[in-house]
Amino acid sequence: MPPATSSHTPDPPPHVIRISQLAYMACAFLLFAVSFPIFGWPLAFGWLVLLPIFAVFVVARLRTTVSTDALEVRSLFSTRTLAWDEVEGFRFPKRSWAKARLSDGTEVTLPAVSFVRLPEIAVASGGRITDPYAAAASAYDAAEAERNVLSDDTAVSDDTAVSENPAVSDESGVVPVEGKPEMKDT
Repeated sequence: MPPATSSHTPDPPPHVIRISQLAYMACAFLLFAVSFPIFGWPLAFGWLVLLPIFAVFVVARLRTTVSTDALEVRSLFSTRTLAWDEVEGFRFPKRSWAKARLSDGTEVTLPAVSFVRLPEIAVASGGRITDPYAAAASAYDAAEAERNVLSDDTAVSDDTAVSENPAVSDESGVVPVEGKPEMKDT
């Protein structure tokens, strides 16, 4: 469960996660690349001007909005709002956007969300998602404090000081939503 709110702790504002703005530069380069065939033979290749326009539409449209109430997922032609009660956890496939695993067993792709964005999601979700970087840092700090307390004869070696990250489950790679049981891939 997220921490209880009080009258003097405002909810964090919704956080919008989008494709990088540098993608517009790639769209401009695509326009430049298709301009040569278009100017060379406009009747045959005039339709190519639609490719950079579509690319700009994709970059502008795809996004995920995280708030304390829900996740809003915007794809090319639809928008879906997922209440936190529906979300069991996140999965981060290699070289792909994150997927939210829902309580009915389905998965929803979260555009532009990667593992690197978890600290931002943790803040915007109001504590419903655990920040694995903060958990790892606190585990490291605890191990450092324990190492400093020990005497020189019983010092702990560096390879045993840092424990596993408690925010990410073992092999499945699923980051659980707080208050929900951990999921295992079958």
